[in-house]
Amino acid sequence: METDPLDLFRDWYAQARETEINDSNAVALATADAAGRPSLRMVLLKGFDERGFVFYTNRESRKAGELAANPHAALLFHWKSLRRQVRIEGPVSLASDEESDAYFASRSRNSQLGAWASDQSRPLDRRETFDQRFEAMQRRFDGQPVLRPPHWGGYRVMPERIEFWQDRAHRLHERRLFERAGDGWREGLLYP
Repeated sequence: METDPLDLFRDWYAQARETEINDSNAVALATADAAGRPSLRMVLLKGFDERGFVFYTNRESRKAGELAANPHAALLFHWKSLRRQVRIEGPVSLASDEESDAYFASRSRNSQLGAWASDQSRPLDRRETFDQRFEAMQRRFDGQPVLRPPHWGGYRVMPERIEFWQDRAHRLHERRLFERAGDGWREGLLYP
């Protein structure tokens, strides 16, 4: 029987949610600019399904600029407690406004206000400037809901390759590779 990599990811992710002390949904996101210069940072996975893996950010940030210039990315989950990694590569698209609105509404109020106050990835002269901007947003939205800023939303990485890496003794690791093949997946193994 053919393995569905999303089902396998769902199983591994559920185990990580139980064993990882902090941020089991933390994932390294690799992007590259138009010239191919790579950049890497941690983001939080906020959802996944057959359409892809979703994270949210300021769409005026460095990562957003790189994704606009080169709409492909790689993700890496590393769950040390399980001695496992999952690598995902594929094209990136924007999550819908409805999805972005729904997720934004689920965030804490201070996180919502921070999305308005921050010019993410841009130079900041001093911390007090950001604190003042945050306080200004508190006053602006006092007593009312904080709507999603127009420059903030989700991105979806549609997997073309998914690799499941399991640590084994003596560095004899197991590596299972799934690659898109039409509407399905082709599965193989890689040398450790």
